[in-house]
Amino acid sequence: MRLLHFDHSKRLVSIDFSGKSIPPYAILSHRWGDSEVLFEDIRSDTYKDKEGHRKIEFCAEQAAQDQLLYFWIDTCCIDKWNRRERSKAINSMFRWYKDAAKCYVFLPDVSLSTATEIALRSSWEASFRASEWFTRGWTLQELIAPVSVEFFSSEGRRIGDKRSLEQLVHEITGIPVEALRNCPLDGFPISERMEWAENRETTEEEDKVYCLLGLLDIFMPASYGEGKEKAWTRLQLEVEATNGAPSIIPFSRNDHFVGRESQLAELEAKLFGGKQTTMMAITGPGGTGKSQLALELAYQTRQRIKNCSVFWIDASDMDSLYQSYASIAQKLDVPSWDDEKADIKQLVKLHLSSKGARQWLLVFDNTDGINLESSGLSTAGAVDLLDYLPQSELCSIVFTTTNGDTAKRLASQNIVELGEMTPDTAERMLENYLNTPVSRSKQQEAELLLQELSYLPLAIVQAAAYINTRNMTLQDYRSQLLKHKEEALEHRSEFSEGKLQECDTKGPVTITLLISMDQIRGSDSLAADYLFLAACVDRKDIPLDLLEASSPREREDAIKVLNSYALVTRRPADSALDLHQLVHRALRSWLQRQERLDQWTQHVIARLLGVFPDDNHGSRSKWRRLLPHVKYALSHSLPEQEDADRMTLVWKCAMTLLSDGRYNEAEELFVQVMETRKRVLGDEHPDTLTSMANLASTYRNQGRWKEAEELQAKDLEICSRVLGDKHLDTLTSMANLASTYWNQGRWKEAEELEVQVMGTFKRVLGDEHPDTLNSMANLASTYRNQGRWKEAEELQTKDLEICSRVLGDEHPDTLISMANLASTYWNQGRWKEAEELGVQVMGTFKRVLGDEHPDTLTSMANLAHTWKAQGRSKEAISLMEKCFELQKQILSPHHPNTETSLKTLNEWRMGNLEIRT
Repeated sequence: MRLLHFDHSKRLVSIDFSGKSIPPYAILSHRWGDSEVLFEDIRSDTYKDKEGHRKIEFCAEQAAQDQLLYFWIDTCCIDKWNRRERSKAINSMFRWYKDAAKCYVFLPDVSLSTATEIALRSSWEASFRASEWFTRGWTLQELIAPVSVEFFSSEGRRIGDKRSLEQLVHEITGIPVEALRNCPLDGFPISERMEWAENRETTEEEDKVYCLLGLLDIFMPASYGEGKEKAWTRLQLEVEATNGAPSIIPFSRNDHFVGRESQLAELEAKLFGGKQTTMMAITGPGGTGKSQLALELAYQTRQRIKNCSVFWIDASDMDSLYQSYASIAQKLDVPSWDDEKADIKQLVKLHLSSKGARQWLLVFDNTDGINLESSGLSTAGAVDLLDYLPQSELCSIVFTTTNGDTAKRLASQNIVELGEMTPDTAERMLENYLNTPVSRSKQQEAELLLQELSYLPLAIVQAAAYINTRNMTLQDYRSQLLKHKEEALEHRSEFSEGKLQECDTKGPVTITLLISMDQIRGSDSLAADYLFLAACVDRKDIPLDLLEASSPREREDAIKVLNSYALVTRRPADSALDLHQLVHRALRSWLQRQERLDQWTQHVIARLLGVFPDDNHGSRSKWRRLLPHVKYALSHSLPEQEDADRMTLVWKCAMTLLSDGRYNEAEELFVQVMETRKRVLGDEHPDTLTSMANLASTYRNQGRWKEAEELQAKDLEICSRVLGDKHLDTLTSMANLASTYWNQGRWKEAEELEVQVMGTFKRVLGDEHPDTLNSMANLASTYRNQGRWKEAEELQTKDLEICSRVLGDEHPDTLISMANLASTYWNQGRWKEAEELGVQVMGTFKRVLGDEHPDTLTSMANLAHTWKAQGRSKEAISLMEKCFELQKQILSPHHPNTETSLKTLNEWRMGNLEIRT
């Protein structure tokens, strides 16, 4: 949980209390406006540019009056770009409001300009009763959960609290006075608590149900798009299962599901049949209904085996897997589930593998590979799914995948293959999806339409969505379909064989898409533009921030249009949307045929450049979520075009990859940037020199000292001559060269440059500028390596104090400063002090940067050395072994750090062997 407060210099700072004792805090309840302060605005110190900053100042002033140092506001205390954090926050919200010392309700539609008006109830009661705050779904828990709830007008004047105004609040909301007085909620029937939300409004219809979860003490994942009625049904199932087998199925049952009886029977017959974990895979081409079959199996298993817990796991990538496992851990109340330092995936695996009486069915959906990548990590740091599968005779696992090799590796011969649906099943499916029943006279027309759709489920769903939305006949739709097919065949002659392989011009999903797209282009150009943009980025987790609109409402309306035609999947909880892979592929094919793909790719690159952040630490979650889209757009554009937007985006992408420790990927892009800038701007242009310095830093981080030194020496010579010795770029170049000297053990040469750099930085930028602090840390490390412990410790202590105050305790520079001080303690034999800092550094690096970041691995190696020095050889060797294996994957087997770890391991193992002998 993050909390805000103003420090001694009146600067608004955000502090993460993960793993720490949370101090008393105030919490704000409010309705979002169009200019709210976000988490990234606090980190970049630009929050005063937004209208929402007035609410922050109001909350801070009121908290100070109540002698509370810290306060919490949802808009800027949750990093909306961090999917893990966002998911956890949604499930923790009720508890956070309940635990708050004070809750301030800010009512912008209730005005009181004078204290006299507050005294005269008649002057504000009408507007208070009419306030929209009382009509919203999510404010329900914000009224009931906290003990102290105080109401304030738009001017920040206190109107009263829920105790003094309880009769009035009771009349407005219908909530019993006892509930307003915080009597235990289990004293009110569930049906009564559900009624409290009956007349409340929510932006998403499903939120009328989800806003009750905290009041009912029920954990249930959100599934936007299922509709309010199905959400109610799922909630009722959860209520009924309170004392039964806990399950998580994040989607409502598909009422339109038909057929696949033989496949269902095969799956049910083989599950829970052996003395070890049963693993089965459902495989087949995209669009054949693998996930829908698994969903039906999940619901049938839950009905049939009352003692079986069913958990649905999104295995499409590492982040989704983590979120699914975290939800399971919370649902089962697995010990340490809320510990930030715990490996949630291992906790769940061990819990499900332990002996017990309950059966488990796990559905791993969208498993298209054994190695799952994260949006923020390279392939080398991918998670091996097999490492996190529970082993128990009571556990059955079902995978859905389009990859036959993956299916065989995971499930051996236990594979259920899906192909075309039978005509009868397809006809039943079409009838289930249509709003109007198919009459007997239209049966033949339905059969002809299904033939044209190749009995493919996804194509049937899209055709039915169009027919329902446009309220048209089957015959009219088939006429349009045949017309588009003929046009597609004509266009095939325009393509070479190679391009035909890339472009699906006549597949059923393509044709149904084109029919819907023609209609959308004519009626809603913004929705059509969103489709074209989505075709030029990665198809999954497309952030709404990429979709330009004059207002959030206009954007949402356009997305709902696309959703009504079954072309996108909305993900309001993540502020994102997805496209099916067949739809994505068909869209790109259409744009290519229209010769508009390059144009739209350039447009998307410009849009990405507008939202892609710099590589400052506060934007790490944002760039990690946007990186897959940036890399996709760049990989499908033409480097030789030398477009300014493209090259700037390439450079920004490279900088974030460098900050994330993905050195090989960064190198490739930096070379591209440097060569282009040399050609366009010349060898001595400042931007060319910057790109040269960036590439040199990448070489240094890869352990390629000689290449780094050559490039840095050349960069420094040109900078000194062109920009001057005192220019900041020259000083940065000098600092980089000093670091390369340091890495090679050339302490005297490094010190000489570092003293010069630090002195100039202090004079030009000030004592507390990040560049000054970095130069101070570098010089201190050089002192340490020369055995000048006292000088090193003094400089490092000062550096750590300033970094903590200016950058925050969790900034990577602060953690590196802490690690440096720990190393100096280690060199002096102060093992306990070194260990204390080392444990803190490693834990925070893991949480902030990830388990596989090079800085995390360095902190791991340092802690292992400290344990070895304390005589804890077994723990030290175990940690160093883990560090070495990760370094081989992330840095390469020949990186100096990897080779050092191997040499250390061999020495320790030999030493242990001698002791045992």
